Amino acid sequence: MKKICSIVFFALCVLSAACGSNNSSESSLVRQKSNDSPRQVSLLLNWFPEAEHGGFYAAKIHGYYKEVGLDVQIIAGGPGAAVVPRIATKKAAFGVTNADRVLFGSAQKAGVVAVMAAMQKSPRCIMVHESSGIRSLKQIRNMTLAMSTKAAFSHFMRKKVRLRGVDIVPYPGNVKRFLMDENFAQQAYVISEPYVAKTMGGDPVSLLVADELDFNPYTSLVVTHEGTVANAPQLVRDFVAASIKGWQHYLKDATETNQHIHSLNPGMELAVLEFGAREIAPLVLDGLEKSSEIGKMTEERWLKLLGQLVESGQIEKDAVDISSTFITSFLPNDKIQSK
Repeated sequence: MKKICSIVFFALCVLSAACGSNNSSESSLVRQKSNDSPRQVSLLLNWFPEAEHGGFYAAKIHGYYKEVGLDVQIIAGGPGAAVVPRIATKKAAFGVTNADRVLFGSAQKAGVVAVMAAMQKSPRCIMVHESSGIRSLKQIRNMTLAMSTKAAFSHFMRKKVRLRGVDIVPYPGNVKRFLMDENFAQQAYVISEPYVAKTMGGDPVSLLVADELDFNPYTSLVVTHEGTVANAPQLVRDFVAASIKGWQHYLKDATETNQHIHSLNPGMELAVLEFGAREIAPLVLDGLEKSSEIGKMTEERWLKLLGQLVESGQIEKDAVDISSTFITSFLPNDKIQSK
């Protein structure tokens, strides 16, 4: 099967970004006024500041980036945030994205590699009403489902689940219709929308895609350009080490970080952020023996995801060399990464 719209869209993003590129070198991604001043780098987020970015903000406000000589500018994302294309064209040193997008980029030879995974388990879910009696994705039928048709999980879900009588509509970005319509389901992250719906009187039940379909891309990955890996390895090592310390801090005490995130994104209320911090901990630590293993990635997981994207027609067979998509040598516990 030919590459579907998600790949075509990515390619167009890369071409568009490249047209405005001045062939930035690695040196342009790191600004340093003197040998004693911090190295200034940017981190592009895939969405507005939320709990899923908590560890990165914790590393900044608690001084972990500063400890390793980094001055990190965290740039908020939003709908359609083109993180991988912008890293591919060296618009920033680091970005936050999910594993499926890295593989799409690899299929287009973007030169973007993952260097740590903040979340071992994807928070992606389908939110249904408890009153519907639905307890499995396979039971969704004869209703409206708000879900992106471009997202990788959506393609895989429609390949695996027969959604009989289901009208798929665009994801609205809020829970208003969910609260008004008992015959309505929507995509969500378990760390945010279900809490909002419940506090507003709804009866949400979250069906995790990772549990239901075994489709579990690493989430909130840190990515960089292969050129940065080759030419500035200490920069990458320092950034990863400080980010891991940030995530360890966020899981222990998210209070100050959540206040900072709220100041940047007032629409994200503190109560939602507190809920998100609690819910995100088991996703960050899933399958890990201790918090020092945060960031872990394995070849087995990457190969499995690639196989699922090929099976669902989103990437052509043999289009990706898995060894070019991620690198574990910057992780403090690299010996735990399995092949």
